[in-house]
Amino acid sequence: MSLHLRNLRLEDSEAISSLSEQLGYPSTISETEARINALLLHPDNCAFVAVLEQTIIGWIHGFYTLRLESEPFIEIAGLVVDENYRNQQTGKKLVEQVKEWGIKKGISKLRVRCQTKRTETHRFYQKIGFTQQKEQKVFDMDM
Repeated sequence: MSLHLRNLRLEDSEAISSLSEQLGYPSTISETEARINALLLHPDNCAFVAVLEQTIIGWIHGFYTLRLESEPFIEIAGLVVDENYRNQQTGKKLVEQVKEWGIKKGISKLRVRCQTKRTETHRFYQKIGFTQQKEQKVFDMDM
């Protein structure tokens, strides 16, 4: 079986929607398609899929981040590997793809945020070289 990574495409919306649901973010295919469309228009975003044979088994989304108080960095906005294909280095390969994209942009830091309850995911990120910097709470406001 041959795994390869490629750029996200609009026609991937059904697979992305299905995988996102595994991550706990359900959305319709049309909602996912609209998000992919918007993302593909912004050069400060990247998104890749992991394809095994003809099946998308994972995806990652990264973006270039500017902060007034710190140097720019690349942030992983989302990463999911199908639960039936985990622990096979797919997630690591997807992270490396975003890392390469960031290096080409001249950025030297990669960041990811993860829910506190996802302890298995924390171990994954630490295993591939991330170090925990802080814990946060996230606040939203409807506008």
